[in-house]
Amino acid sequence: MLTVEEWDQRYETGLTPWDIGRPDRHLQHVVADHPVAPGRALEVGCGTGTNAIWLAEQGFEVLASDISARAIERARGKAKDAGVAVELLHGSFPTDTEPYSFAFDRGCLHSFDAHEERADFAAQMARRLTPDGLWLSIIGSTDGPPRDHGPPRRSARDVTAAVEPHFEILRLEARAMDAKLPTVPRAWVCLMKKRTVYPG
Repeated sequence: MLTVEEWDQRYETGLTPWDIGRPDRHLQHVVADHPVAPGRALEVGCGTGTNAIWLAEQGFEVLASDISARAIERARGKAKDAGVAVELLHGSFPTDTEPYSFAFDRGCLHSFDAHEERADFAAQMARRLTPDGLWLSIIGSTDGPPRDHGPPRRSARDVTAAVEPHFEILRLEARAMDAKLPTVPRAWVCLMKKRTVYPG
């Protein structure tokens, strides 16, 4: 996983293939088709704020965070230009106690190499959601031919092992991840509901 300084450098140099300049289509489809009712929404790893701004435009009350100060600075400018209210946090998870009904990450879960780190990320997400709260995660997958670019590759087993203690998986679909790359990386689109009864 990159350091905070390396993430900042990526945004300073423009080496950000994940920053596609439009809302994630999987997010748009889930919000429209599941459907997900507007409420308090949390985006972790928001980058320059494109998806957080889109959620705010749909009527969500949004808090979005990123460990890159450069990304958050740009997100604030974009939100102001869009004329929407988005609370933007430099850091990882918020410390407020009021829960969120919907959470989104596009490439955070897969950034952790160790199972224990992915499991901790899932637990942190669960702690911030309402009972039956939803989490949509876009995760680089092991599908497709070998590549030397794009997001980290995680198997379906990697995903389920990390999230199932805290979440019921509603959908785990093999899709493509939009990115500014020579070839389109494959991805998991994972929609989950926080468990109220834990397995075992």
